[in-house]
Amino acid sequence: MVNTATKPKHYQSLLIDEYIHKLEAGEALLKDSPENVLEVVGILKSYGVVLDAYSVNLCYIADHQFLVLFPFFKYFNGEVNFNKLLRYWWHDRINYEYAEYCMKTMFWHGGGGLDRYLDSPEFLAVVEQVIRAKFKYNPLMLGLHAIFKDFLPEQMRQMAYYSGLGQFWRVMSDIFLSLSDRYERGEIKSISQVVQHILDGLVAAANKPITYKVMVRGQTYELIPKKAGLTFLTDTAVPYVEAIFFRGTPFPGTVSYNAQAYQIPYDQAVFNYGALYADPLPIGSAGIPPTLLMQDMRHFLPQYLLDFYRQGIRGEGDLRVKICQSFQKSMFCVTTAAIKGLAPYPLDTKDPQQQQANRTYLKGWLKRLVESQLTAVNS
Repeated sequence: MVNTATKPKHYQSLLIDEYIHKLEAGEALLKDSPENVLEVVGILKSYGVVLDAYSVNLCYIADHQFLVLFPFFKYFNGEVNFNKLLRYWWHDRINYEYAEYCMKTMFWHGGGGLDRYLDSPEFLAVVEQVIRAKFKYNPLMLGLHAIFKDFLPEQMRQMAYYSGLGQFWRVMSDIFLSLSDRYERGEIKSISQVVQHILDGLVAAANKPITYKVMVRGQTYELIPKKAGLTFLTDTAVPYVEAIFFRGTPFPGTVSYNAQAYQIPYDQAVFNYGALYADPLPIGSAGIPPTLLMQDMRHFLPQYLLDFYRQGIRGEGDLRVKICQSFQKSMFCVTTAAIKGLAPYPLDTKDPQQQQANRTYLKGWLKRLVESQLTAVNS
C-alpha cells in the first residue's frame, strides 16, 4: 500500500491538483479500466443484496424492538423458530452486527439535520408520550425513567438512527442492484458511467422524506414527522459519508485505547478510520467489523467476479481481502458521485469564477482523501 501521509507536502499538493483536473475532465477518483468496472459493479451487486437485508432488519428493530431492554431476537425480523435458531447458532446467517456498527458510528459522530432533530423539544415530547404509553402498567420502568430521565430517551434516539440508516440503505440497495442490471444489459462500460448512475440515483432520492413512527397499544406516534423536513441526501447520505467513509472508529486490537499511548486522536473530527482509509489486509481478523461485511458479501458474489478473483495467485484463499479491495474501489466511485452532486457548480463549467469556487470546494475534499487509500486503489 502507498501511504501518501508520509510523502512530502509538495507531493500531496501535486496529487490534489492531478485529481482536481481529473474530476473537472469528467473522470472519477478511481481510474477507468475494464477490470475496475467489473470489480466495482460486481461487488456493488453483492453489496446491494446485503444492504437489502441490513435495511429490513434495521427498520424492523426501530419499529418493533424500541424500549426493549434485552432484545434477544432482534436479528430474527419477527420470525423466531427452532430451525432459524439452529442456523444462527451455526452462524449460517447475515451478520447484522455490522449494520449496527455503522449505525452506532453515525450516532456517535452525529451531524446533519437528523442529529439536531433528536435533541429538539418536539422529538423529546413525543418520546415521553411513547414511554408513558409503553410502560403504562409497569411502575418499575416508570420509576426508572423518573430517576434516570435520559436513559430511555437516549435509547429512542438510537432507534431513530436505526430507522434513518435503514431508509438510507434501502435507497442505496436499489441504486446498486439497478446498476448491476444495466451492466448485464451492456449499458455500463466505464467507471464514469458507474459514477453517473450512482449520482442520478442520489439526485432522484435527494428530497425523499426521512420519517419515523411507532405504534404502542394501537396508537401511532410520529417521532420524526414529515413536517420535520428531514430528507435523504442532506440528513442521512452526507452524514453517512462523513461518519463511515471518512471518520469511522478505531478497531479494538489494532490500536491502543490507552490515553497515554496517543494512538487515537483526541478530536473525533480528525478520525480517519473510515472505509476509504482502511487497510484491506487485516480483513478476516477477529474484532475487525468490516470482516463481517466481507463475509456477508462473499455469499452473493456474481459468478463473473468470483471467476476474476480465482485468477489470482491465492485463488479464493484471500477472498475477503480481495472483496475488501474491490469494495474500497466502489466506495471511491460513490464518493466521486457525492463530490459531484454537492459541488457548488457543474465540474465541467468554463466560467472562471465558478471554476475557482469549485476548485476551492474540491481541495477541501482532496486534502482529506490524499491520505486515504486513493493511490493504492489506482496503483
